[in-house]
Amino acid sequence: MVAYENDELVSSSELAKKFGSYLAKIKDHSVEKLAVLKNNRIEAVVVSKEEYEKMQEALKRQEAEAFREDVFQALDELEAIKKGKKKAHPIDTLWDAL
Repeated sequence: MVAYENDELVSSSELAKKFGSYLAKIKDHSVEKLAVLKNNRIEAVVVSKEEYEKMQEALKRQEAEAFREDVFQALDELEAIKKGKKKAHPIDTLWDAL
């Protein structure tokens, strides 16, 4: 769970009234993020463009690594099947099992 400082919490109505000043706080990094509250619950988080792009790149790297691991696991399973250490199942029998 992410922790928020008091100066990082803002109501949606306050954000609407003073959007420019809050945007300036994000842009000049006086706050890392702004948690937008509606009915005293966090509904959204505002971050800088740079921070958002960093998060997207980190997510892409994480997804690529997970895909890479899946591919290597599939290759290892294929090798085990070729060596007779694991049994292959025809696709139609797998569908029947569902």
